[in-house]
Formats: sequence, structure tokens, C-alpha cells
Amino acid sequence: MTGLEDHLHGLWLPLVTPFQGGALDERSLRRLTRHYGAGAVDGFILGATSGEGMTLREAELERLVAVVREEMTASSRTVPICLGLSGADTSRLKERLDETADWPIDGYLIASPHYVRPSQRGLLAHFEALADHAAWPLALYNIPYRTSVNITNQTLLRLAQHRNIVGLKDCGASREQSIALLRDRPRAFRVLTGEDANYFEALSDGADGGIVLSAHVETATFAAIHAELKRGDRDAAQARWNEVAGLTRLLFAEPSPAPAKYWLWRSGLIDSPEMRLPMVEVSSELAAAIDREIERRTKVAA
Repeated sequence: MTGLEDHLHGLWLPLVTPFQGGALDERSLRRLTRHYGAGAVDGFILGATSGEGMTLREAELERLVAVVREEMTASSRTVPICLGLSGADTSRLKERLDETADWPIDGYLIASPHYVRPSQRGLLAHFEALADHAAWPLALYNIPYRTSVNITNQTLLRLAQHRNIVGLKDCGASREQSIALLRDRPRAFRVLTGEDANYFEALSDGADGGIVLSAHVETATFAAIHAELKRGDRDAAQARWNEVAGLTRLLFAEPSPAPAKYWLWRSGLIDSPEMRLPMVEVSSELAAAIDREIERRTKVAA
């Protein structure tokens, strides 16, 4: 699949990475891929924050991509795959782009450098250097509450002119900035929200879609919200959003993706809720709350 910019819209899933006994759980990964790939998901993000990418070894990350692509190739429906990369060393990230250039992906999701807090000139030079070097298109990831630096709209609009930068995962935490970006961006530059709790709001403001961890649960409902708003039926979309708004709070009540992994384990989609340190599994209190919510939704659906 080529032309990431043509597919960077709708509902994208930042797929969790299942582990068991300290290793990548390929059986659960295949089950997840078949389950979500056959449904309403428009794309996968692999190895990013929700996929615990910073804990994955090189061989594990490569295997993760290979397994998901194998399952997609074997299915009747193929969706694009973006690989999440992050780091504070531009030269090392260029090496990572070289190392992954022949992997079966469709693009990259690359976060701002963390901890070092570069200037806007530094961010511009960093992302331009990566985009010049990459074999696949780039979507940027602006998440200042994790990286300690915000990519301003002035910088984003300059980066949006680059032929190999096709979109943004927007976790900027400023609705004002997001609305201004949606107003001023080039037509081909896609903006997807990465804030689950603001999914409906962002789509209403004109975002092209969302990269939504909570869509591991009630996937069809999250997809329907986007579809209803695209059709102009805000009331129907609002009603759908009311069904899942509380879910976005529950799945982020403790550090993500632990709550989602617990839900998927209890639902039988993965064989273990295992996390890798320094991330830990959910507390007993949250586990009980998730169990109650699973039971409630099961009764409603019955």
C-alpha cells in the first residue's frame, strides 16, 4: 500500500503490544490484528506509546511489524501501517530510518525530541532532516506534555510544505492552536487527534480523524462517530459519543496502556495483561472498576 496521505484519515488504532513471560506474544498479536483488521479501523500505529515501543528491542519491533503485515496480507482487507519512532538524537533517528527502510510499512509516526527541549529552529531542522532521509512518508507527533516542547503552528505550517511530511498526530493540549492549524493547513496535510477524551470535539472542529487507544473497545462506535459527523449528522454522532465518553476516562485512569491491556485480557483478545517496567499492570481498584464496566456493557448488548 502506498500514498499514506490518501489513507491518513478516519479511525486509526495505536495497537497495544501483547507480552507473555517477558516475550512478545505472537499468538495474541495475530488475534488482535485479525480482530481489528477485519473491522472499522482505517490504519494501525505500531510500536508507539500505546505499543510500549520504547521497551521493544530491535528484533521485537521488526517481528511486530512482520506479524501484523502477514496477517493483513492473509486477510481480505488491508489497512496501512505506521511505525512509531522517537528519540532526541537526529543522527540516530536517521540511522533508524535506514534500518527500517525495507520493512513492510507505509509510513512513520515520529514524535518530537524528548527532554532536550530544542528551539523551534531546532525542531524545524530536525524534522526536515528526517523527512529528507526517510524512505516512507512521515506523520509528526506533537505531544508537549511528554516531550516538554510544543511544535508551534508556525513551525508545523512550514513542515507541512515538505513533500514527505503528510500529517500530524495532535496532542498539543490547546484547542485554540488546533483550530488555527486546521484553518491554515495545506489541503493535503492531515490532522488526527491523539487525545481520546477530545475525539468528538476535535472531529467537530474539522480534524480528519483520530488515533484512539480507547477504540480497542467499542471500535465500531468510535468509527461511527467519525462517519456520522462526516455525513453532517451531529446529533447522531453526539449520541454515539455519549456511549463511549466515560470509557475514555476509565482507560486513562492509570498510565496507559495498562487499563486497555487489562480490558483486552478480560475479554479474551490477549492472553496476558503483562506490561514492561517501568510500566505496571492496573491496580486492584481499577481492575474491579473495569470488570464492572465490562459486565455492564455485556448486559446492555445482550
